[in-house]
Amino acid sequence: MNYATIKRHDIANGPGVRVSLFVSGCTRHCPNCFNPETWDFQYGNPCDQAVIDSLMDSLSRPYIRGLSLLGGEPMEPANQAGVLEVARQARARFPEKDIWCYSGCQFEQLLAGQVGDGQTVRRLLGLLDVLVDGPFVEELKNPGLRFRGSSNQRLIDVPKSLAAGSVVIWDDGYGA
Repeated sequence: MNYATIKRHDIANGPGVRVSLFVSGCTRHCPNCFNPETWDFQYGNPCDQAVIDSLMDSLSRPYIRGLSLLGGEPMEPANQAGVLEVARQARARFPEKDIWCYSGCQFEQLLAGQVGDGQTVRRLLGLLDVLVDGPFVEELKNPGLRFRGSSNQRLIDVPKSLAAGSVVIWDDGYGA
């Protein structure tokens, strides 16, 4: 898996100050995507263990609330194993920090094993706190929304959704 960029002090892709990893590769090609250079799976650099170690070092700062995984498309079959490894190491080292993932795929598709390796995706979902799901849709763009670009996208509380067997919307008390 390649990555396009790492933001070590991101305040746009989840609550608080975060470390954000933008993976490379996306076959969705949403019109007016804010990050079209990440569509190319070869864009950027390999996300090897040295890069993951650097991410973990950035996450170790006490003011960092969590990790956000974006793209490109983290749930592309070619990215799933790499994203799982990043999330696994982050969860193991920093269980108190939250992990968000942005995907054009819907939660129901991911849970049903309809995208790539179902076992890998289920393991990845088990490590996430919030999944922002659904493709960006230009006609539904709303700059007033928190942590997402269009109104079709949902902020899903993954642990509660997995426990309930249906989608539970994330709520931090400030309105999503």
